Amino acid sequence: MDVLLVIDMQQGLFDNPRHQDAQVIANINRLADRVRGQHGRVIYVQHDEPGSELEPGSAGWQLHADLAPSPHDSRVRKTACDSFLDTELGFLLAEQSVDRLLICGCATDFCVDTTLRSAAARGFDAFAVTDAHTTADRPHLSAEQIIQHHHFMWRHLSLPQGRSVTLLTTDELLATI
Repeated sequence: MDVLLVIDMQQGLFDNPRHQDAQVIANINRLADRVRGQHGRVIYVQHDEPGSELEPGSAGWQLHADLAPSPHDSRVRKTACDSFLDTELGFLLAEQSVDRLLICGCATDFCVDTTLRSAAARGFDAFAVTDAHTTADRPHLSAEQIIQHHHFMWRHLSLPQGRSVTLLTTDELLATI
């Protein structure tokens, strides 16, 4: 079974511009529809950060308004960049026979990267959807440069037992589902 993990696509993180955010959201919605249609699972991860735009329950904490979650999708709350750390994500995935863990969301250089590495280290067949994650410009690099850098890093991760992270675009991935 495929599991789509949508990380931190919360309204408050999009108050400032994100790289190709409309296209990223559209791609996530396309992926979620297809995964659901193939009896896979969609899990939305939300970051809790009291006293910030991600204050639990606040408008900024909510999923982005342009996402299209289903009532059957799961939600996981986290307080660190790693979506597995001190959350129920590992237990949710253990309930399934996960063939592929498809990872997307925000922000490439924080929670997406950390979760992708954690998933790969835990033995999941991790897929980075290259046009379904985003970030913002940083003082030292543009968002586009950050994304390109992470794609390079993910392709060259040193993982045990010959495992690797697979990088595919939304269209390439949809062709395999």
